[in-house]
Amino acid sequence: MSVLHAPTYRWTVEEYEELGRAGIFNENDRVELLNGEIIVMSPIGYRHATAVNRLNQFLVARARQRFIVTPGNPFILDERSEPQPDLCLADVAIDTQGHHAGPEQIFLVIEVSDSTLAYDRKDKGPAYARNGVREYWLLNLADNVLEVFRDPASDGYRETRILRAEETIAPLAFPDVVLRVGDFLP
Repeated sequence: MSVLHAPTYRWTVEEYEELGRAGIFNENDRVELLNGEIIVMSPIGYRHATAVNRLNQFLVARARQRFIVTPGNPFILDERSEPQPDLCLADVAIDTQGHHAGPEQIFLVIEVSDSTLAYDRKDKGPAYARNGVREYWLLNLADNVLEVFRDPASDGYRETRILRAEETIAPLAFPDVVLRVGDFLP
């Protein structure tokens, strides 16, 4: 039997977190759990880091205790997925509940992508939609555009848009937080 056709083990969030507690992974390891698979994440390049910093600074300044900006922090998407998106806008209650947020507490997920574009579009995007993440933005550094996904369904997002550098957008949950796409493109 070839490895391509061999059965694989699908991890649960509970098992994945136990690996961390046992010291198999530490906080510096760049891994995340998606659809039961432990994914090794790419190193963060300069453009990626700069875009995340700019978005984080802009969003934190506008949060005004209405949402929390969570840069690179995990949330529990389902029983087999604990992704670590570049940024999330989450319900302020997550700081006091004693566990990671669930998809119902996430207002917006933002991924900044250059080398991981296919993974962010074809794996993460559908997983976010399938689990009811209301809104997903993909800052595509390869093409210098923002891909916007809204209206989640079991087979993906029903609304998609591509915004150029000169265009503006606001998260659905916070229409007063208007961003100009070009301001976040290094």
